[in-house]
This record gives sequence, C-alpha cells and structure tokens, in this order.
Amino acid sequence: MALSIEFIPAEIVLPLAGYWVSKGDMTLAGAVFAGSLGGVSGPLVLYGIGRLGGRPFLLKYGKYIWIKPETLQKSDDFFQKHGGLVAFSGRFIPGIRTLISLPCGIAKMNVWVFSLYTYAAMLPITFAYVYLGMKLGENWKNVGSILDQYMLPLGIFIAVLLVSYIVLKRRKQRVKTENISQFVKKVKR
Repeated sequence: MALSIEFIPAEIVLPLAGYWVSKGDMTLAGAVFAGSLGGVSGPLVLYGIGRLGGRPFLLKYGKYIWIKPETLQKSDDFFQKHGGLVAFSGRFIPGIRTLISLPCGIAKMNVWVFSLYTYAAMLPITFAYVYLGMKLGENWKNVGSILDQYMLPLGIFIAVLLVSYIVLKRRKQRVKTENISQFVKKVKR
C-alpha cells in the first residue's frame, strides 16, 4: 500500500517486505504481487494529474518555460507511437521512474497501455528489491544502494535501445517514402 503514495521510495518499502519474507511474515510471491500493484497505483495517480490538469496548465503557463502548443502536439504524437516503451523503460531509471507518469498523462496515453507497461516494468524491479531484502535479512536497508548502481546502467541501456528502435523505424519509413517518390517519378515519365 505504501507504494501507492508515489513519493515513498520503493527502495525502502520493498527491501523491508523482503526482510519480512525472510522472517516468514509473508510470501515472496505475495510481496512481489502486492508491490507490483502498488508500483502501478502510485504512477496512476500522477498519470491522472497529468491527464486532468497537465495540458491546461502547460497551455497557459508553458510559454514561461519554453513549451509551445506545437511542442505539446509533438509530444502527443510521440507518445501515441512510442508511449508504452517510454513508460516501460522510464521505470528503470531512478528519478525518471516517478516523473515519467506525468508526460504519459499529459499526452493522454491509453491508461490500459500505461498500466500494462508500468506493471511489466515494476514486476522485475519489485522482485529484485524484495529478493535482495530477503537475502540481506537484517541488512535490508542496504538494498537501495546496491541495486541503484545497476538500475541506472540498465535504464540507460533500455533508453539506448528505445532511441535505436525509433531511429531505425523512422529511417525505414523515410526509405519507404523515398522509394514511393522515385516510383511515382518513373511512372510519370
């Protein structure tokens, strides 16, 4: 339940749950399932804030932080195409993990897609924190510092994969468009 409050770090709550698993107070599967659900409900609150209040706020005050309506439209288009992957990969980067929900909501990304990708990302993260907390027992407080050193490189790796995918997809689309243009020119001759 504590993970539903987005600002209570999973790095604290989940290793503690792992410690309780090691003591027999709960099961590993139950802790991972509950932690993953909590890891979705908290981001859903921020998603809702972004969806309900983010766009009007940015349309009114965005000009003061260099956000134009055209920029919002480009963001919407991007999230329509790649929002699920962004929601998924952003969960692996500490700091971004919390903030990624707001632009997903502002772009009005499909809430079910957002929830599915968030859950898919939270499942391995939750398992890692709970499992390490379980293995470290009384030293469960050290899990955050141990796991964070791996999460940032993993997040960067996923972000590079995402950018590569987008670049390759755009390149493929551009080549396809160029081929169509060349074909039309040949037909007109």
